[in-house]
Amino acid sequence: MRVLLLVDSYYPEIRSAPKLIRELAEAIHASGHQVTILAPSAQLDREFSIEDTPTISIARVLVPRTKGRTKPLRALIEVLLSTIIWRHAKLFLQSTRHDLIVFYSPTIFFSPLVARLKQLWSCPAYLVLRDIFPQWAAEIGVLSRRSPIYAFFTYAAKKQYLIADRIGVQSPGDIPSLSAWRGKVEVLYNWSASRPATHQSLVGWRERLQLGDRFVFFFGGNIGSAQEPVSILRLAQRLQDRRDIAFLLVGDGDHVPLLRRQIATLRLDNVRLLPTMPEPDYFALLSEINVGVVSLHPNLRTHNIPAKFLGYLAAGKAVLARLNRGHDLVDIFATYGVGLCCVSGDDDAFCDAALRLANHRQATQQMGSNGLSLLRTLFSPEQAARQILACPRS
Repeated sequence: MRVLLLVDSYYPEIRSAPKLIRELAEAIHASGHQVTILAPSAQLDREFSIEDTPTISIARVLVPRTKGRTKPLRALIEVLLSTIIWRHAKLFLQSTRHDLIVFYSPTIFFSPLVARLKQLWSCPAYLVLRDIFPQWAAEIGVLSRRSPIYAFFTYAAKKQYLIADRIGVQSPGDIPSLSAWRGKVEVLYNWSASRPATHQSLVGWRERLQLGDRFVFFFGGNIGSAQEPVSILRLAQRLQDRRDIAFLLVGDGDHVPLLRRQIATLRLDNVRLLPTMPEPDYFALLSEINVGVVSLHPNLRTHNIPAKFLGYLAAGKAVLARLNRGHDLVDIFATYGVGLCCVSGDDDAFCDAALRLANHRQATQQMGSNGLSLLRTLFSPEQAARQILACPRS
C-alpha cells in the first residue's frame, strides 16, 4: 500500500509536527508500505521537488514565506495552502496513486486538497487531529466566539471533519468535543520514538550554560498563550533563594518578548531563555536536565497531550505539570508515576511539587525511568501506525 502523509511543515523546519510525521512515516514503512510525505516549504528554488530516501519519499511545494509576516497575511497563506499545493504538485499527484491519505491538523485548511485527492484516487483519509481549533483559542480568550473570524475557522474545521473517514484525537477527554462526528472519532495518542535514558550529550550544555550541578527544570517547545509560560516565571521567582535550582526555557512563540521583559524586570537570574535549536542539540540538552515542565492555560477544556511531554518521557526525565482541571493526563501521572502534577492556576501546589522533585533526586530519577516504560507501552509510533493503517472508508 502507498500512503500519503500531508503536513503543513517538515524538516528542516524546527517544530513538533516534522518529528511526529517522520517517526510515523518510518513506522508505516517498517510495516511494509510505501510512504510519501507532502509538505509546503518557503525554502525551495522551484515550485516542486521530490527527494527519495531509503525509507520514504519527501515531496515539497513552494509557498510564500510566513516568518516575519503579519498575522492576517500568514492566515491568508495558510487558507490558500490546498490551492497552492495542488497547482504545484498536480502532475505528481495525478501520476502517483496513493491508497490512504493521512492529513495532520493543525492546519485546518487541507480539506479542499484532501477532497480532491480522495476523488482522484478513490481512497480513504485519516485526520490526525492534534488541536481542536478554534475551540481552544476561544477558551483562553485569543478569539471571541462571536467574531466572524471564529465562525470562519469553525467552518473550516468542520470541513476537515466531514471529509475525513476517521478522526484521531489525542485523548479520551477530547471525544465529547466532537460529538457530532462520534462515529468517526477514535483516540490516537501522540507518539515518540524512545531514546535511551542514558544518552549522553557531546555538546556539554551544562558547562556551556554554566549550570554546574544545579537541579534544572526545563520547558521546551512553543511558548504561547495556550502554555501560559508566565506561570514558570512565577515559580522561578518563588524559588530565587534556592541557588541549587535553575529554570531553562527553549523555544519560540508569541510570548517570548513578554518573558524576556519579565525576566529582566524581576531580575530572575535563575532563568535562561534560549531560542529554538536543531533537534540533535535539543535532545542533547534535554539529556542533561533533571525535570521537564508542562504548562497548560487554566481555561483550556481540550485535552491536549503536548509533544514536549513525550519528549521528556523519551529522554527518561520526570515531568512537572500544570494541567487544566479534569485533564486525562492526571490519571496517567497517578497510575504510572512519571512525575508530579497540579491544577493550572494553583501556584502553591506547583511550587510544592517542584520542591518535592528537587529535594528527592533519587525518587525523581525513578519517575524518569517510569516515563520511559510508559512511552514504550502507550505512546509508540508503531501503535499509531497500526491504528492509522486500519482506517476504513466511511
